[in-house]
Amino acid sequence: MLKAGITGNIGSGKTTVSKVFEVLGVPVFYADDAAKKVMTEDEILVSGLKEAFGEAAYFEDGSLNRKHIAGIVFNDQKELAKLNALVHPAVFRAFDSWVAQIKHAPYVMKEAALLFESDSYKMCDKTIMVTAPLELRIKRVMQRDGFSREEILAREARQFTEDKKIEMADFVIKNDDTELVIPQVLKLHELFLSLSH
Repeated sequence: MLKAGITGNIGSGKTTVSKVFEVLGVPVFYADDAAKKVMTEDEILVSGLKEAFGEAAYFEDGSLNRKHIAGIVFNDQKELAKLNALVHPAVFRAFDSWVAQIKHAPYVMKEAALLFESDSYKMCDKTIMVTAPLELRIKRVMQRDGFSREEILAREARQFTEDKKIEMADFVIKNDDTELVIPQVLKLHELFLSLSH
């Protein structure tokens, strides 16, 4: 089964584009949602997080103490790297077991903000980068999430640059309000269908 990875920097619209693929009947795995889930369900990860960040990483009811972990990793690259080194493999495991359950789809997609940064693009046969100019992305995120410009730029700084991701990706979808997204998606959908046979 063909696996396509889709990514884009903050505000690019990668989730919106992924939903278009879903409408076409393509199963989509959302890595960020999976990450939230595995942090309480993947036993290897849970014990790893407790070991790395202390028992306070979880509340008594088993839910994740996000504030505690965020407080440790927020301004510490080393601690953040430690967190990612624990979480990413757990998300990879979740993706593998998700793919194993899918029987009748010609191809599946993995939507991940850190597709290239986490090396999870290596699990994909093809990769798509959704792009939009920085100012447009900032405007979208401010409207959508109410973040300040500074908060958005801080997040942007933690990801690879758009140019670097465009270089690494097999395909690019422009979501800059000048080109229609659906024809771009349909073109790739047809291509992936033909590759999967």
